[in-house]
Amino acid sequence: MAINMSLKLKTKVSDGVDIFSIAGREFNSRLLVGTGRYKTLEVAKEAIEASGAQIVTVALRRVNLAEAGGKGLIDYISPEKYTYLPNSAGCYTADEAVRTLRLARAGSGWSLVKLEVIGDKVSLYPDMPETLKAAEILVREGFDVMVYCTDDPAYAKRLEEIGCAAIMPLAAPIGSGLGIQNPDSIRSIVENAKVPVLVDAGIGTASDAAIAMELGCDGVLMNAAISDAQNPVQMAQAMKLAVEAGRLAYLAGRMPRREIASASSPIEGIIGKI
Repeated sequence: MAINMSLKLKTKVSDGVDIFSIAGREFNSRLLVGTGRYKTLEVAKEAIEASGAQIVTVALRRVNLAEAGGKGLIDYISPEKYTYLPNSAGCYTADEAVRTLRLARAGSGWSLVKLEVIGDKVSLYPDMPETLKAAEILVREGFDVMVYCTDDPAYAKRLEEIGCAAIMPLAAPIGSGLGIQNPDSIRSIVENAKVPVLVDAGIGTASDAAIAMELGCDGVLMNAAISDAQNPVQMAQAMKLAVEAGRLAYLAGRMPRREIASASSPIEGIIGKI
């Protein structure tokens, strides 16, 4: 995505391309996608390819990376092509989450991880005290932690101070597709953060992704918005374009909002004016 080189914004540009950087790793795509919920692994592969994503999340407690005697996730979505982001989805305590992510690093060497500690099985909201506890342990042990959290600016800042590599506030409850419910909170987190901010959970359609990027988010992570669409591959393509469009609109700088009309053309010098 080419951008105006004259823009004096906090973004890294290389050869006119807007670069997404996290924990010292550089990517061209700001769309991150999950690997679960698809009807088949074939559909997952096709949709993820269409999304243009370079980072894919893997719920270690729910996904078989390799099937005995058959094909598993890695046979369709190669770790050599994509950056795997193991996450602790399904964990309800800090201890569970830390243990899960330690196993990921021990087994495959993954140090870039997504921390997720859920509070309850109904809302699937993050348990923030347990999330803070787990984040402190993981950062201390040398993990690069991308952390799922509420859209509370105070918690987001605390996680950044702990040393998390990226803050990932929810747009709405996981899998709800409701879109961004508190844009002012998201904007506040973005404006006060010194690390990447990515909206995670609650995206439903392309316009939601575009709004997230227009708010200044560095990226968007989604799963159900693509996997649960009637045509996951087409939706993946739409999300790719929406993220790119939203980012470009943010970099361009939107026009000011006005409470009254403002003519596109001035009235001075109109031919035949009385």
